[in-house]
Amino acid sequence: MISFQDVSKRYPTGFEALNRLTFRIERGEMVFITGHSGAGKSTLLKLIAAIERPSRGQIVIDNRNVTNLSRRRIPLLRRKVGLVFQNYQLLHDRTVFDNVSLPLVIAGVPQLEVRKRTRAALHKLGLLKRENALPITLSGGEQQRVSIARAVVNRPPILLADEPTGNLDPALSEEIMQLLEQFNQVGVTVLVASHAIDLISRFNKRIITLQNGQLVRTEAAAEPRTARAI
Repeated sequence: MISFQDVSKRYPTGFEALNRLTFRIERGEMVFITGHSGAGKSTLLKLIAAIERPSRGQIVIDNRNVTNLSRRRIPLLRRKVGLVFQNYQLLHDRTVFDNVSLPLVIAGVPQLEVRKRTRAALHKLGLLKRENALPITLSGGEQQRVSIARAVVNRPPILLADEPTGNLDPALSEEIMQLLEQFNQVGVTVLVASHAIDLISRFNKRIITLQNGQLVRTEAAAEPRTARAI
């Protein structure tokens, strides 16, 4: 589904954010990307979404080489990718409904379908009663749920989350990770960048560890466990 082959990213300042990464994420897999601040986690996700371009190497997504994707084809790639950010990146002068429906409006989806799919996403995230609220009136956990609803409303096969629990308390952090896991359980390929080792270790998923831009360890998912409470 997602393949990195000898991928590096060097910025114009000379800083090398990633150094010769090679790994593969299978379709329908959920993987955690971890490492210290500045290890390259965010850059890795940005390369998948074509927000950044690699300095060397090959990136293949869904059997398509996207390394040198033309600008006009980037929007087509991004329709396959949902993005969730640590700071939510919501439009604070728009309602919850308008924030979530924005990807559909940009894609030119008919109005009736926009309303149907937006309300379905809000229902899934437990936000239907808040559809007319402004983001500023919501708690941090609710704002992150809005961000997730916006990311999945277009039904992308890939969901990328960059430190989605960074601004949340432990209980809400667990809740948000469980929501991401639920989307994975219905077939979405999910990559989560997080430095919260204690949290992600509770989930039976593969963990890729970065250090100074290099892949230093890959831990496979353990055998299924029954002890973790949902």
